[in-house]
Amino acid sequence: MFTGIITGVGRIVALDALGSSLQHGKRLRIETPSGYLDDVALGDSIALNGACMTVTTLPPGGLHFTVDVSAESLDKTCGLNQTGPINLEKALRAHDRLGGHIVSGHVDGVGRVSRFEPVGESWLLCVVAPKALAKYLAYKGSITVNGVSLTVNQVHDSAQGCEIGINLIPHTVQNTALGSLVVDRAVNLEIDTVARYVERMLSAGLNQKDAA
Repeated sequence: MFTGIITGVGRIVALDALGSSLQHGKRLRIETPSGYLDDVALGDSIALNGACMTVTTLPPGGLHFTVDVSAESLDKTCGLNQTGPINLEKALRAHDRLGGHIVSGHVDGVGRVSRFEPVGESWLLCVVAPKALAKYLAYKGSITVNGVSLTVNQVHDSAQGCEIGINLIPHTVQNTALGSLVVDRAVNLEIDTVARYVERMLSAGLNQKDAA
C-alpha cells in the first residue's frame, strides 16, 4: 500500500532480458539518491512510477537496487521499458502519515499527456485517460499519475476518452519526475480506491434489480 507521495526520484540505468522470448520480462537496475535504500531490505515493495515492484537485489554500496518486471506488467504500464528518471515510493508503514490518498500500486490504465505548460507560478498538466476510466474521474477527486497523488481540477469527456486537468505546484514539478513530461508522453494512471468500490456497489445494486 502507498500514498502517492514520492519519496525519491531514481533513474533506470539498465534493462536486462530475463529470457529470449516475448513471454519473458526484464530486470531493471535503478539508481537512487544517497541514503535512500538505508531502510530497505530484500523483498520490500517500492512503487516505480506508480507500479508496485519487489526488490530482488541490493548490491553493496546502497546506491542501486534491481526489480524483475514480468512481460504482463511491461505490457500494462509505461516507463518501465526504458532508461531515464523514475518516481520512487517505499511501501506505507502502519505508523506513517497518509499525506496523499490510498494507493495500491496497481496501474489501471495508461493515459497520454495532452498539455503541459506553465500557468502563473504553477503548471497545468492535462492527461487523456482511457474511456473505461472516465466513470471514476471527478472534479476534486484523486488520481495517481506516474505514482504521484494529485487532485483533478477539470474533467472533459469526449469520444477519444476523458481529459483531466491537474494543477502542479512548483514543489511537485521540482521533486518528482513529472517535470520531465512532454506532450504525447504516456503516463501510468491509478484511479481512487474509494471510487472503485462506489462504482462496484452501485453496479451490483442495478444488477440485483434487473435480476428481480
